[in-house]
Amino acid sequence: MSEDPTRGAGTPQPQPQPHPYGPGGYTGPYTQAPQQPAPPPPATGPGRMPGRSALAVGAIALALVSGGIGGAVGAWSVRDSSAPVVNSLDAPRPDTQTVAAAPEGSVQAVADKVVPSVVRIEVAGRTGAGEGSGVVLSSDGLILTNNHVVAGGGQGAQLTVFFSDGSTAPATVVGADAVSDIAVIRTEGRTDLTPIELGGSDNLAVGQEVVAVGSPLGLQSTVTAGIVSALDRPVSTSGDNANQASVIDAIQTDAAINPGNSGGALVDMEGRLVGINTAIATAGGQSGSIGLGFAIPVEQARRVAQELVDTGKATHAIIGVQVPSRDDAYGARVVEVVPDGPADRAGIPDDALIVRIDDRVVTDGDSLIAAIRSRAPGDTVKITYKTPDGNETTVDVVTASDSAGR
Repeated sequence: MSEDPTRGAGTPQPQPQPHPYGPGGYTGPYTQAPQQPAPPPPATGPGRMPGRSALAVGAIALALVSGGIGGAVGAWSVRDSSAPVVNSLDAPRPDTQTVAAAPEGSVQAVADKVVPSVVRIEVAGRTGAGEGSGVVLSSDGLILTNNHVVAGGGQGAQLTVFFSDGSTAPATVVGADAVSDIAVIRTEGRTDLTPIELGGSDNLAVGQEVVAVGSPLGLQSTVTAGIVSALDRPVSTSGDNANQASVIDAIQTDAAINPGNSGGALVDMEGRLVGINTAIATAGGQSGSIGLGFAIPVEQARRVAQELVDTGKATHAIIGVQVPSRDDAYGARVVEVVPDGPADRAGIPDDALIVRIDDRVVTDGDSLIAAIRSRAPGDTVKITYKTPDGNETTVDVVTASDSAGR
């Protein structure tokens, strides 16, 4: 049973469900453990010797053939000494100072603009260590990332930020929110950083080109390209403990996203931030990208980040119903309506089946939760529901804030 954060009495608890991609499902804590040196290759044993002998014989045969060819070429050169000889090794070296200008709207141009605004974050604490990515919000050190990146080391973990120019700086947590999986940290002693330009995800279209920038597997400033594969994709991920499940209203992309990309940037072809890379779907025991990556839309990330900077806490929109994550019904079945909550005041009854929010189809409880959480407290939404007798009704619901239950 999962509660839309609408009840204002704790974090919703989506129950784990079998996933069509196998046991992997959606991977939420997309940080990467520090890399260890690879073990040395095994010593060559006696069994390898025949192979080496065969290789040597082959080399001799090749030399003999090459020599024969060389002799033939040499003889030809003597017979026709007037033929010009062109040798690439004799060509002048190109001017290494000349760099071709990146065409506007190209991946190269996007990388040139965005890479200085994306950082790598290392976390070391008593309960664990890992690394992820982040996006520079201000010249004096505010950085946006995922909650699960900074939460990986536990309380009091040490944060180190690595910039694209090779410099580093310690950082502290300004605020973190497990429900939205957003966190803001601040570096110390920097006033010269390059903030990223914020774009808008409301105007994104399926098929639109995007670029992901981050530090997968600790490889800083990695740039990958793809398209927007889908919008408004409800994605349920688990946080650092069972009480911190996150259901996000995600942008889906096929740009390669791997461990360590969490908190990094998804940008449009003008280099403007449209999402924060957060999770991928995995198949079976695989842990790398299979072309199904998910990002938190920038509008939601921006609102939560501003609240974290201003107050250290974030609020979330609620409508005051309890729904299961998934059931057999095509929609979100209302198990309980909170008395005097937004849904109750709008007349939505128990056992109603919510099928749409505005013009968006609701297929299950997670899609309802994701759609509501994408709004701000105080927003008005049109909710369409069906009663058990089949009647369909549309009502206006003014969302409330879950902070009232804190």
